[in-house]
Amino acid sequence: MKIHLVTGACGFVGRNLVKRLLKTSSDFLVLVDDLSTGTPPHTWLPAAELNGAKDSVRIGERILYFQEDCRKFFQRWSHNPDWMKAGYGIEGQTFDDVFHFAAIVGGRSKIEGDPMMVALDLAIDAEFFYWITRFRPKRALFPSSSAAYPIDLQTTDGAIALKETDINFAKMGQPDMTYGWSKLTGEFLAQIAAKYYGISVACVRPFSGYGEDQDLSYPTPAIAARAAKKENPFEVWGSGYQGRDFVHIDDCIDCILMAMDNIHDGSAINIGMGKLTSFRELIEVFCSFAGYKPEIKPLLDKPVGVHSRYSNMDYVHNTFGWTAKISIEEGMRRVYDAALERLKNQK
Repeated sequence: MKIHLVTGACGFVGRNLVKRLLKTSSDFLVLVDDLSTGTPPHTWLPAAELNGAKDSVRIGERILYFQEDCRKFFQRWSHNPDWMKAGYGIEGQTFDDVFHFAAIVGGRSKIEGDPMMVALDLAIDAEFFYWITRFRPKRALFPSSSAAYPIDLQTTDGAIALKETDINFAKMGQPDMTYGWSKLTGEFLAQIAAKYYGISVACVRPFSGYGEDQDLSYPTPAIAARAAKKENPFEVWGSGYQGRDFVHIDDCIDCILMAMDNIHDGSAINIGMGKLTSFRELIEVFCSFAGYKPEIKPLLDKPVGVHSRYSNMDYVHNTFGWTAKISIEEGMRRVYDAALERLKNQK
């Protein structure tokens, strides 16, 4: 039986990965999350795994859950290497895969509204990389971000499909705010961990991941919910012509697991559809599901970030044979149906 560690396990990506591992394997999982943004395990774990547990550390037969900041989790291990072994029979070297999703997360309002808080990711990631070089799990995953790409490649006039080599530590452009800088620094630490400490590390750069259970503070589920309510006029931050590369969470998890199997040197790959979709187009898709055509009302005083951000997926496709499977139409339909269900439950 394999044993895996997932930090940020109760957030959007973390809980979807956990559910995938529980569904497709018999592995044992150690989950860490302080619930600063995530939701408690008993609200999303399959009933068969819960075994009636809600707040205990041991959940069912194959889950340990620690509600705490991952930095404290790693520090306690560093100060007392035997604490997990004494209490739960687990040593640091026992971990097969470590997935590090713990981060200061939020939408554009958080990235631009409190950039110094977002910079705490630097501390979170430094503790993570220090820990893996001491306790040496078999493999580790660091989720970077498309925000690490130089913003001068994402302008109104110069938008291009971003490819992995557009980040070159020997010739750098400026990434997106403190969030982009922290993720870029994490990628650099991943390469150091691989080169100087012999740790197998894979990095991924997800673009705009979305899914049915994503928090309403993110644009995709928020737009879906407003379309389900038939908002008119329909407000959009900025002009609405700014675009992103929307990729469903199921595809994101597929690519993450593929990366763990194939990347060991700390290098990073894109996760995206390779398609630019504007927020106006997104609104149009959701409103077509709702059966109406609203007036679009731009909110030009809201933060919007770069104008265009989408991936070049040639390297991932040609090297690993991986392509996202869930189309924009299918994925957004799932999100819209989930929004309708939320509305019904509120009544």
